[in-house]
Amino acid sequence: MTVTLPDAPLIGDELSADLAAAALSLARRFAAGATLWVVSPQWEPHAHHVAVEFVHPVIMGKRALPSVALVEPDPLAQCRVAARPGDVIIAVASADQPQVRGIMRRSPAWGTDTIWIGSGERPPAGTATHILWVPSDDPMVPATGRFVLMYHLLWELTHVCFEHPGLLTPTTDDCAGESCVTCGDEGRLAEVLLPPATALDSALVRTATGEEYVDVTVVGEVSVDDLLLVHGGAALTRIGDEGVA
Repeated sequence: MTVTLPDAPLIGDELSADLAAAALSLARRFAAGATLWVVSPQWEPHAHHVAVEFVHPVIMGKRALPSVALVEPDPLAQCRVAARPGDVIIAVASADQPQVRGIMRRSPAWGTDTIWIGSGERPPAGTATHILWVPSDDPMVPATGRFVLMYHLLWELTHVCFEHPGLLTPTTDDCAGESCVTCGDEGRLAEVLLPPATALDSALVRTATGEEYVDVTVVGEVSVDDLLLVHGGAALTRIGDEGVA
């Protein structure tokens, strides 16, 4: 799938593959009951537009998909309150937008997938579950139709996936192979909800699987919203502002 103008591609092969992968992942999340949360601190109309595309089935017979634009001054705080494990957060923003960087960094602790749409300098690999990026330094790109085209295609391809029910349930065993996130010897990201009342108490944290208490003796004093790497019921280290899970 390559969309072109007479002189240049709008959606090249690499971005087409990224769009297809993001659409399949999003369709699977919706099929499992997800809500889509959309943020765009720099360009609020994009947040509204994306949400409307998914919630308003303009094509006869298509599903209305739960989607909400979060446009208050602090979208990170909104996502923290609204998002639940299994949901998806879409951000339309540049790679240096601090609130979106914070959302992407914390989303593993919330149990959410993330899709980052933008242009210019690309975020580091792994920053979001899916990155849909225009490799252009033109500051006018967000105001042109290229962003709109990307999320229109994402919406349409998501519905294409719904037409093939066999695609909506992953066929691979998540615990197959040598490495398993659930069963293996891996740390998990956690966000502090309630610090210990005393030095002998545990901290209440939020992880992708829910709330739990963890021992924070190794990391020492913690505060609400701190990010921790936890394993085996204990916090191993604190994740700083520039840490990417």
